Amino acid sequence: MKAKIALGLLMTAAVALPAWSADWTVGANVGNVPWEFQDAKGDFVGFEVDVVKEVAKRAGKSVDFVNIPFNGLFSAVQSKRVDIAISSITITPKRLESVAFAQPYFDSDQSLTALTKSKVKSLEDMKGKVVGVDTGSTGDMWIGQHQNEYRFADVSRYEGLSPAMLDLGSGRIDGYLSDIPAVLYYIKDKPQFTIVARIPTGERYSLMHAKGWPMSDQVNDIISKMKEDGTLGAIHKQWFGTEAAKESSTLKVSAAPK
Repeated sequence: MKAKIALGLLMTAAVALPAWSADWTVGANVGNVPWEFQDAKGDFVGFEVDVVKEVAKRAGKSVDFVNIPFNGLFSAVQSKRVDIAISSITITPKRLESVAFAQPYFDSDQSLTALTKSKVKSLEDMKGKVVGVDTGSTGDMWIGQHQNEYRFADVSRYEGLSPAMLDLGSGRIDGYLSDIPAVLYYIKDKPQFTIVARIPTGERYSLMHAKGWPMSDQVNDIISKMKEDGTLGAIHKQWFGTEAAKESSTLKVSAAPK
């Protein structure tokens, strides 16, 4: 998952749902570039925003987005306060115990980012140093599993990439562990940061919904068609500037995970 900020004037998890009644309410940790964020005009944009809008269009549904911190998305889905949640959410066996996912549409790994000028050039260099991570993310889980191996001095947890990168830039943390696609997008015009380690985790993202959601089969079929007709590939190229790999989850049709 992965990783995620709340923009100043947006709603928080405690906010009420929209006053007008959309067919689907979509929870998203807005500010999670390039997955879901606001452009200069205040419009919701991003890879997953485009995916959900297209799925809804083909299903004949209207959608409205509400901003919820990443860790709150799971309870929002389980309580059915939202119909769908997006935010580069990784499908995991543990999560499948309490929520459901459509078939995956993006493959990812974790990464460690540091200041280009720092002495941190690998995970091993983080011994005795402070690592930042997004609260409740798969990166957070990874750190919990590897704390003894890499001996981090401390772990600072954030509600998204932007505040973590600000602290990294100011030296309050020594490295930031997060999903590699979002970090690559964020640092492409920021040479002061560099990814010093790609951490293979084989993660796959999808939209999350409650178990037994009546629309689940139709949504999964729509995603299959979006892969087959090239729509998902086009969305990938729009946001990342490259073609999706032929065997990637962006192009390869699969069943919904169980």
